[in-house]
Amino acid sequence: MPIYKTITVSPTTSVYIWKVEEAEQDLADGIVLTPHCQNRMDGMKSEAHRRAFLSIRHLMAQAGYVDQDLFYDDFGKPHLKDGNHISITHSHNFTGIIVSESDEVGIDIEMQRGKILRIAHKFTPIEEYKTLANTDALIRKLTIVWGAKESLYKIYAQQGLSFLRHINVMDFTFEDSRTLAEILYKGKKSHYEIEFLEFEGFTCVYALKMMGG
Repeated sequence: MPIYKTITVSPTTSVYIWKVEEAEQDLADGIVLTPHCQNRMDGMKSEAHRRAFLSIRHLMAQAGYVDQDLFYDDFGKPHLKDGNHISITHSHNFTGIIVSESDEVGIDIEMQRGKILRIAHKFTPIEEYKTLANTDALIRKLTIVWGAKESLYKIYAQQGLSFLRHINVMDFTFEDSRTLAEILYKGKKSHYEIEFLEFEGFTCVYALKMMGG
């Protein structure tokens, strides 16, 4: 069963991406779920969701973890029992995790779709991107910005945080493959590094909270 991509972000942080192509039975082989997670999976009506759920357990195994090592807080944010940081994402047939010993992290995978043009004004000042050459470039850029804000939301994990009002992603070019972002919420400012990559019409963005930020 192939892992699609592994990225060594730093000596203490890695990203693992899976392309879900296997049958559910093959993905279930060798995976032991906690009663809580078994109940969650049993409640999933969609086979695609169950396959994604199982593939994430294979990604965790790549990072040296089993399902029992994972728990969720009241906000729904995942944590590892050893104190390391984890974030989880899935979109259609891709799933991904980021694991870090040193930094708070978030990850998001999104399919690049035209409908983002209709909702862009809800999460970013759209006029900033009017200089882009064509619609495809605009879709790609907005998808990166959305993925960055989704990743940051997963790190911050506080009710009331607004993509539009509280999260600012610094401008970037596609060639940069990275940028910076900040969250200003309830008088507190925090800073983040953002990295992104594109593959097969999807965008993966991951964020790391900067030390002291």
